[in-house]
Amino acid sequence: MDIYSVGFTRTTAESFFGRLIDNRVERVLDVRLNTASQLAGFAKERDLGYFLSAIAGITYEHEALLCPSVDILEKYKRRREMPWDEHESEFMALMTERRVAQRLDPAPFERRTALLCSEATPTIATAAW
Repeated sequence: MDIYSVGFTRTTAESFFGRLIDNRVERVLDVRLNTASQLAGFAKERDLGYFLSAIAGITYEHEALLCPSVDILEKYKRRREMPWDEHESEFMALMTERRVAQRLDPAPFERRTALLCSEATPTIATAAW
């Protein structure tokens, strides 16, 4: 099972789609809470599915089950209130509370999947739901 992460901030559409193509991604799973932000540019939900399909033959899905809560996201955005390790801990607790392991169908993850977030750089975290 290959799962990647990809962010769209501080990058061009050419670089974003190129990275997905270069890594042979078959599906982008959007885990953003706000998929229509004016800051999203080419990555707005209503356009991204079209772009992914037309440019690279990649499917697009949004999975609200994997989105952070508004509270967790807002505290993390203000960084002074929640450093990464605390964010990770609260987010993993939320995933446990939501029973993600029991509710999320693992079959689609057999396709090369990239989790879409808005971050510019990846942060490594382990998941043991």
